[in-house]
Amino acid sequence: MPRGELRIYLGAAPGVGKTYAMLEEARRRAGRGTDVVVGLVETHGRPQTAEMIGDLTVLPRRPLRYRGTDFTELDLDAVLARRPDLVVVDELAHTNVPGSRHEKRWQDVQELLDAGISVLSTVNVQHLESLNDVVARITGTTQRETVPDAVVRAAEQVELVDMTPEALRRRMAHGNIYRPDRIDAALGNYFRVGNLTALRELALLWLADKVDDQLDRYRAQQGISATWEARERVVVALTGGPEGETLIRRAARIADRSKGADLLAVHVARNDGLAGADPAQLARQRVLVESLGGSYHQVLGADVPAALLDFARGVNATQLVLGASRRGRFAQLFARGVGVTTTARSGAIDVHLVTHPEAGRGRRGAAMPAALSRRRRLLGFALAGLGLPLLTLLLSVLPDLTLTNDILIFLAGVVGVALVGGLWPALVAALGGSLLLNWFFTPPYRTLTIAEADNLLALGVFVAVAVAVSGVVDVAARRTREAARAAADAQTLATVAGSVLRGERPLPALLDRLRETFALRAVSVLELAPDAYGRPGRAHEEGVWRRVASVGVDPAGSPGAGETTVPVDERLTVVLSGRRLEAADRRIVEAFAAQAAVALRQERLAEEAATARPLAEADRLRTALLAAVSHDLRTPLASAKAAVSSLRSPDVEFDPEDRAELLATADESLDRLGRLVANLLDMSRLQAGALGVTRTAVGLEDAVPLALDELGPAAAGVRTDIPADLPAVDADPGLLERVLVNVVANALRHSPAGRPPTITASAHAGRVELRVIDTGPGIPEDRWEHVFLPFQRLGDRDNQTGVGLGLALSRGLAEAMGGSITPETTPGGGLTMVLRLPAADERPVR
Repeated sequence: MPRGELRIYLGAAPGVGKTYAMLEEARRRAGRGTDVVVGLVETHGRPQTAEMIGDLTVLPRRPLRYRGTDFTELDLDAVLARRPDLVVVDELAHTNVPGSRHEKRWQDVQELLDAGISVLSTVNVQHLESLNDVVARITGTTQRETVPDAVVRAAEQVELVDMTPEALRRRMAHGNIYRPDRIDAALGNYFRVGNLTALRELALLWLADKVDDQLDRYRAQQGISATWEARERVVVALTGGPEGETLIRRAARIADRSKGADLLAVHVARNDGLAGADPAQLARQRVLVESLGGSYHQVLGADVPAALLDFARGVNATQLVLGASRRGRFAQLFARGVGVTTTARSGAIDVHLVTHPEAGRGRRGAAMPAALSRRRRLLGFALAGLGLPLLTLLLSVLPDLTLTNDILIFLAGVVGVALVGGLWPALVAALGGSLLLNWFFTPPYRTLTIAEADNLLALGVFVAVAVAVSGVVDVAARRTREAARAAADAQTLATVAGSVLRGERPLPALLDRLRETFALRAVSVLELAPDAYGRPGRAHEEGVWRRVASVGVDPAGSPGAGETTVPVDERLTVVLSGRRLEAADRRIVEAFAAQAAVALRQERLAEEAATARPLAEADRLRTALLAAVSHDLRTPLASAKAAVSSLRSPDVEFDPEDRAELLATADESLDRLGRLVANLLDMSRLQAGALGVTRTAVGLEDAVPLALDELGPAAAGVRTDIPADLPAVDADPGLLERVLVNVVANALRHSPAGRPPTITASAHAGRVELRVIDTGPGIPEDRWEHVFLPFQRLGDRDNQTGVGLGLALSRGLAEAMGGSITPETTPGGGLTMVLRLPAADERPVR
């Protein structure tokens, strides 16, 4: 059975017209004869959206009951039984009510697609999993319903339903999105122009990435290797040389000229597994690329121009940035170089050859290390000096041999010397062997004269073969040593990377692993003081270096106090104490030093984020407070104002009952306003640490009735069960009353009609527990802590029941009195709030 197709309408924010556009497409399909049904559509009370359903077949929803409340969800079995060609399922990111077959609606959609039924659906950008945290930082609102990006990316079609922020705000102001009582708060918070602009850009960029994926798949399927300049992609080639930073910055400037251009850096490594580029330089250059918003890549290849162009064409690059060749003019006479060769083969890709200070100076790399140890080289010279005379003596006493046989025996001796001592002992052996052969075994004997041309040719071939064999043996030994060194370096890097990834603090873990790897006494990271930066003369003064991280015993406090100093950049230096490292070890240490700089930067960013978090929280609270003032404070003010204005109006005469009702309305609204203002003030005092607490013995049998009286007629049905012998609590009477009012008001708000909450109390181990029990819909256990956040309401759907401070303030006041508030599940359904306070006779001594 072929799988159904998924088409998603993506929007930047609620109200842009996703559901409307989806229904338009459904009606077009139905008009063409497609069997279309509406599985679930959320109109949110918008008449235009409801009208678009028209004569489409609407399947009944599945009713579900959860914690005493009735809900409806998509009837998945009904859709599968009906088996239409196309089904409309709104709000892909929706979380199903517990008891449904799947937790998420997108999982319902996946089952429909597997059954061969095509689906139309909608999703907002804030519900995409990868963008959820970004949207939260922009808008200050965390969306708890998300859908994996992979589900949306797998859709056959994703259509963006776009609208400018100004047009969307006009729709909001005209009442086409939210109810009139929610418009002001929405316009002042989530639907600000800046928020909508940022969300719109996120939606456009996310969809552009999906389009890029589709384009890449199409090019791969069609075997298209030519560059399609759909978007600027700048690739910079890095060799690991000192010119890399110049090339990266140049490529970044080129990319910045085009909006949305991508920057990619690539290093072509040797495919023989041997070390080529400087790992420390590459590590620093990778950090620079990523700090400029680019990405770093590494590929293997023996032919550098071919590997470079294969990568560039694979990522659909439009421009390629290379450095001018560092090879000298003499070397360029024999080979054109990577830059010239790449330019000749680039085709449609623009190639930039960037000059730099290192151009034309040659590759002044580190001195080539000896292939064999000093001991083996000395042994080779000894073998050449003693072995060849002994070989000559042996051949002189043997039966007569031809010159050819003598040459072959001497050649075997030279090969033996090469195997033992390497190139130079073998060259000495080849030269000495040729002289011995000429003197003792080539006519005329005992002279260096060669009479016959054949003998001259034989000796020449002997020398050439001996030198060639010596060179091959030396190169093989050198490659073996380099491979072993590269394997050791790779193993060390892997070990260090693993320790860093497994550690909670990357920088100390990195330094500690570095100390253990090279058997050091201590490792320290030093930073130059800000006033000394840029002044080379001051870098050698005492007290200008600050130790930002260290491990081991007696770490160095200045670069001169250690045995080995590895500069990271102009400000940071890693100092190793305990022993001086070999030159071969320095390269790997430089790579670790570059990673240490990255780890230090990450720690500092984490510290800055931790410092900024309270400021962001305060800003969020201020934003929520403004929203509360714009709506929740205005509502009771408007009610009281309307009642008083009506009473004062000379044009209307009210009978006593109407007059009493208006006065009661004004009184109730002002009481509500007073409680709201008191909550806001108490919350601000709590956050500022300026709340005064005067604790004394308070009887709950007195405090509970006072709180119920303050709540008025709404609390008339609340049942109480407080034992007469219950000990008093150690609390502030005013704050305790505030806590009880807020907790009981919350229970009343969520209790079903005719089933008011119950208040019970008991004493346990020096503490008094007061329980406010309701039988409402309750709250899932994983969301218990959310109800104690300021300006939170269950589901964030109700803007008419206060600013959501009650429980947050109650917990803060309870903790200020030495108590606590915790939720529990009411047996049979509902929520129980447990207030625990110290008994008066257990009051701590101060």
